[in-house]
Amino acid sequence: MNITITRYPEKRLALETDRLILRQWLDEDYAPFARINDDPRVMEFFPQLLSRDESDELANRCRELITERGWGFWAVELKGYGDFIGIVGLNAPQDRLPCSPCIEVGWRLAYRHWGKGYATEAGSRALRFAFEALMLNEVVAFTTSTNQRSREVMERLGMVNKNQDFDHPALVPDHPLSKHVLYAISRKVWKEKY
Repeated sequence: MNITITRYPEKRLALETDRLILRQWLDEDYAPFARINDDPRVMEFFPQLLSRDESDELANRCRELITERGWGFWAVELKGYGDFIGIVGLNAPQDRLPCSPCIEVGWRLAYRHWGKGYATEAGSRALRFAFEALMLNEVVAFTTSTNQRSREVMERLGMVNKNQDFDHPALVPDHPLSKHVLYAISRKVWKEKY
């Protein structure tokens, strides 16, 4: 699949759902994001917890990409409260994956906000942006094979397992998190679903 990294013209774009706002990062998002990245429950399926510096570096990259092209991993806040609850959005993975080049949808939410449907709600809004604004033909998602919660979110989003399991190139092959599953949804299927 050929991917063109589109610069979306509306730089200050915020996406909304019934309960959430997906928006550009603010300085005050960095401290709660660092707490998310230092929570073993949230980071169970990532290779390691992130230090404050590593978390800030990741937030800076997310912020810069949104500034540069108008989309990326947006900061997510609860409507009416302004609380930062995590990140959801789109990304062009730099690692060489079986689906490369590709655009992925992903999420990372504070543990206290799990089980409320926020990842699915925000992920669905990100997919709408991907298919209606960026006009992508396909969006993928991937996770370690044992991450059942994320796999269930992918399935609620209408994504299907491509049966193209792979060893993540950023991890050594015998790492317990190396085995990944690949899910995808096409614009055609998304339009039929929504």
